[in-house]
Amino acid sequence: MKTGIFTATLLLIATIATSQTVNEFTVQQAVDYAQKNSIQVRNALVDLNIQKQTNREVTASAFPQISGSAAVNYFPNVAVQSFPNFIAQATYGVLQNEGVKDGSGNPIVSPSDFGVVQAQFGTKYTANGGIDISQLLFDGQVFVGLQARKATLNFYERQIDVTEEMIKVNVQKIYYQLVVGRQQLTSIDANIVRFQKLLDDTKEIFKQGFAERLDIDKVNVQLNNLKTEKIKLQNQLDAGNAGLKFLLNMPQKDKLLLKDSLTEDMLKENILDQNYDYKNRKEFQLAEAGKQLNEYNIKRYKLSYLPTLAAYGNYYKNAQRNKFDFFGKGPWFTSSLVGVKLSVPIFDGFAKAARVSKAKLELEKTNNNIEQLKASIDNDVEQAKTRITSSILTVDNQRQNMQLAEQVYNSTKLKYEQGLGSNQEIYTAQAELKVAQNNYYSALYDAIIAKIDFQKATGTL
Repeated sequence: MKTGIFTATLLLIATIATSQTVNEFTVQQAVDYAQKNSIQVRNALVDLNIQKQTNREVTASAFPQISGSAAVNYFPNVAVQSFPNFIAQATYGVLQNEGVKDGSGNPIVSPSDFGVVQAQFGTKYTANGGIDISQLLFDGQVFVGLQARKATLNFYERQIDVTEEMIKVNVQKIYYQLVVGRQQLTSIDANIVRFQKLLDDTKEIFKQGFAERLDIDKVNVQLNNLKTEKIKLQNQLDAGNAGLKFLLNMPQKDKLLLKDSLTEDMLKENILDQNYDYKNRKEFQLAEAGKQLNEYNIKRYKLSYLPTLAAYGNYYKNAQRNKFDFFGKGPWFTSSLVGVKLSVPIFDGFAKAARVSKAKLELEKTNNNIEQLKASIDNDVEQAKTRITSSILTVDNQRQNMQLAEQVYNSTKLKYEQGLGSNQEIYTAQAELKVAQNNYYSALYDAIIAKIDFQKATGTL
């Protein structure tokens, strides 16, 4: 039974392993994966396709509109019509004209009121079928709609660009945060190795009678603290890795490995050219596309003052029966119509004027937003320049501090091993080294974030 349970466990592990996909990504590959699979990008693409279908609707207005219809009616009670008694009126008119006299010898005189006659007109069954055709010949609003199709698609494409850039920024920041954390974890491992070596050396010194048991315990405490710090950092990295998977829209069961590293040389690449153009910013391109749509809106409402012209026609067949025998030999009667309709707007309570004014105000608002966006871009660039310059200098300083702290630690440890120093000096040197390492990695992460913000501000990301 134990063998069976062991075999089943191995099969389960093998099944889980085979269902897990391992993704080893550079930062660019991670960005590409996110832009392909992100729900936000997918929805932006759906919005683009929705607009394409809307454009098809606009285009359809310029094509002929054809519809067919057929109907069969049954009248259990044919409607009764009341009409003047024209038969009696006509009869009296003839009698008067012929000079006919009544039985008393008097000329016949028409009464003042002949009354009305009620009669049923129609048949029990009627049927008809035919085709209606209409063709819009001119409509200013439809004409502008056809012109604006490309502009609307451009607007939604720019929205996709803005969404993709936002995802790119977020993916790069989280990716490099994990890369820096991984490098920091390497430093912690090195510190653990140092203290393990110190612990072993202290035990040997204790055996020779040159150290106290308290010294061993102090080193053990520091070693355990480093191991605890490593566990905490590893948990943070695992959480960050899960967060990056979520941003990429990658299944959590899949494994994500990061291929890229981060060096100081990478921070200094492509930051010397600080010239920028507003048109390189995705947000500016989107604003310009929105402005073009506002201009089309004004044109559309202005053209609504013009008349519209449409042609139409129909062709119908109809029949009337007292029995339901439309498929027999009874007659079907044809009717057809062809016409042209010109609709001229005369007065609508100034509704069109209000729409034109509103569209102009929307354009003015868009222009104001574009000016504000330019000022915002200028501010972003200046802030980013300051941060990237300061961050790189900080990285240089913190790297030197870390190197000095490591030298101090090594010198202090050597003195201790030669019996010229105390273990307290080693603890102090180690604490200073750890602070210097943390400061360096914090500065390294701040610098890559500043570079990403700088590239986004200048439109070169």
